Amino acid sequence: MKVLKFGGSSVAKPDRIRQIIDILKAYYTKGEKFTVVFSAFGGITDALIEMSSLAAKGDESYLDAFEAFSKRHIEAIEDLLSGEYLETTLPQLENNHEVLKNLLYGIFLVREASSRTMDYVLSFGERNSCFIIAQVLRQSGINASYLDARKVIKTDKHFGSAKVDFDLSYQKIREHYSQNPEIQIVTGFVASAKGGLTTTLGRGGSDYTASLLAAGLDASVIEIWTDVDGVLTADPRKVKRALTIPSMTYAEAMEMSHFGAKVIYPPTLQPALKKNIPLYIKNTFNPSFEGTLISDHFDVGGHAVKGISSISDIALLTLSGSGLFGVPGTAGRLFSSLAQAGINIILITQGSSEHSISFAIQPKFANKAKRKVEEAFEYEINVGIVDPVKIESDLSVVAIIGENMRYQPGIAGRLFQAMGKNGINAVAIAQGSSELNISVVINRSDEAKALNALHEAFFLSKTKELHLFMVGVGLIGSTLIKQIKAQSTYLKEKRGLEIKIIGLANSKKMLFQEDGISLDDWGEQLNHSTTAMDVAIFIGKMKELNLSNTIFIDNTASEQIAGYYEAILDSSISISTPNKIAASSSYLQYQRLKTIATRRGVQFQYETNVGAGLPVISTLNDLITSGDQILKIEGVLSGSLSYIFNHFNTNQKFSEVVKKAKELGFTEPDPRVDLKGIDVRRKLIILARETGLPLEAKNVEVENILPEECLQAKTVEEFFTALEKADAHFTKLVEKAKDEGKALRFIASIDGTNAKISLQKVDHNHPFYTLSGSDNMIVFTTERYKERPLVVRGPGAGAEVTAAGIFAEVITIGNSLS
Repeated sequence: MKVLKFGGSSVAKPDRIRQIIDILKAYYTKGEKFTVVFSAFGGITDALIEMSSLAAKGDESYLDAFEAFSKRHIEAIEDLLSGEYLETTLPQLENNHEVLKNLLYGIFLVREASSRTMDYVLSFGERNSCFIIAQVLRQSGINASYLDARKVIKTDKHFGSAKVDFDLSYQKIREHYSQNPEIQIVTGFVASAKGGLTTTLGRGGSDYTASLLAAGLDASVIEIWTDVDGVLTADPRKVKRALTIPSMTYAEAMEMSHFGAKVIYPPTLQPALKKNIPLYIKNTFNPSFEGTLISDHFDVGGHAVKGISSISDIALLTLSGSGLFGVPGTAGRLFSSLAQAGINIILITQGSSEHSISFAIQPKFANKAKRKVEEAFEYEINVGIVDPVKIESDLSVVAIIGENMRYQPGIAGRLFQAMGKNGINAVAIAQGSSELNISVVINRSDEAKALNALHEAFFLSKTKELHLFMVGVGLIGSTLIKQIKAQSTYLKEKRGLEIKIIGLANSKKMLFQEDGISLDDWGEQLNHSTTAMDVAIFIGKMKELNLSNTIFIDNTASEQIAGYYEAILDSSISISTPNKIAASSSYLQYQRLKTIATRRGVQFQYETNVGAGLPVISTLNDLITSGDQILKIEGVLSGSLSYIFNHFNTNQKFSEVVKKAKELGFTEPDPRVDLKGIDVRRKLIILARETGLPLEAKNVEVENILPEECLQAKTVEEFFTALEKADAHFTKLVEKAKDEGKALRFIASIDGTNAKISLQKVDHNHPFYTLSGSDNMIVFTTERYKERPLVVRGPGAGAEVTAAGIFAEVITIGNSLS
């Protein structure tokens, strides 16, 4: 004998009921012996509660709710039944509705809906659905019979959540089934007291009905049909990549249920558990899927962690003080005071020092619990050896669950590493000696983030999902998106990284999609966004979403955006940016950003600040980390100035070369920004600081190569007019260099504590002499590389190489999270 149960979502609409009929036909055709329990149509129980509540308040609109209830059921039978089945079913259903209407009118008159009355009202949901479905099954050729569970399941008179008389119920179940060979269609949730009064079985009541029938009939299996593919590794509403658990033990299922898993409810398992009846959780809308098997079978070779669950809203209370140390019976007094107050404890934790005991409860009981515990320890609190109870609110509990955890070392380490790398602080920790679960209390705002981080660590360890928030989608930003799209398949298959862009912004608009913005039409989506760009709101939204493995990318040169780096890093979000402003601002601020990043366990990456895609900062850090001593750093650090002086010769005017560089996009819209060495100075400051030199902008000597008239020009056009007048000056410089067999290069250098930027002549023995195009070159002279300095050379500007540098940093950050 099999016992099947279908929930409210499975029978919410006539089309869904037809799907169930097809499932049951397949069982019937195969000659299976089975009985079926049904819940009320989806939403009907809530509707019955609502109309009763309205009636009890004297609100005549309860009649509207009743009419909607009646109409829905009549429309269902008119859709599902025809001919004689419709003719015989409709009058009986109408009679049922008349009884309910009179009952509601009674509630309306007395202005009260007692628990006893409510149980009777609520029974109409299951009684209607089961009666209708039994008739539909008969019409489809299945020899089915309607069974009102009040005939076979007997309880006490604890209305709302009645206690079952197991022996009497099992006796009546066996008697009924022995005398009625038809396929029994049984009302879930409802039962009756010994005097015949209607009772209900409380939360999860229909599952409980199925479990009771199975125990009474010694069934071979119970099948709970719902709207998901079994028990999932995590709540799919919070963890999008949740997976189905193929099998689990009763103990694991109970733990998952306790910590918020909605598919099963612990009391429903008890009758099945006592008789070792296996339980399947299956999907009505995907009937061929195997689902989850819950049994007493323990797979020693299975996953260490079976699932991750959570309780969203708890309060943590702590009793502490020296008066607790070494005193027998302290815990007993504490928990007795709570038990007497009827307060259930979710979690308990105590340090080995015995200085404090913390326990988690529902927030609505926090003040009551505090009062009761303080009454129990009134003497100790008055004499100052125990502190008043501390309440911490807005917390959640996350738990990893699995019987195999006890056999695999390092599980707790992986849990705390995953949380730590995502900036999630553990407020309290609890683990039983059975090692069936490890529970951690965290801030409620971090719940979804923690669930995703842990799920990734234990179930998707081969694939890590990175969540990017990108400001600036011009040439560099759009190129970066193109590169991510082109490389996405390789990264996922070969490197285990899946990159999703969650937020995008340009100077005018911003766009957010928590599941990831499509990289095929991101530009069109952003252009059609109705959300105006606001940096504070963008950063706030990123922090509010609080996704695991979040990386912020700033592709701008905005001082305003750089001003938010501190808050971003402090929110445990890593940063990758070509924006030089933050790293080249005051040394104090530079140190502060680095310190916050280290403290929060995140990364502040700015390799592209100095050499675009060139490994300049990483090379410098590797030299220092490996113990080398930096003696001197020289660099042609500007791609635009490199282009200008590599192409400037006696055959071309200086102003013409600068114009050409501007046309090619090598310079800023106003080339003076480049020619004044401001950008080079920022890069030199960053390099100096990486060596440990606390360099400020005022400490850098910058040679001005532009005549005063060029500097004072009010527009770019006026600047070029003034520059043309200065062509003769620059021609003399290049001619003199040529006569000496040298080339002009705009060089930045750090020698000891001296930082200098100037236009210099170099001969063929100097590495800078051979520079061409817009290449950058950095020369490191160190103790190890003294005779032949270490040279890093390549394109130091351009969207492709800069985007590639940022992309590399994103991958580096992703790998650090593994």
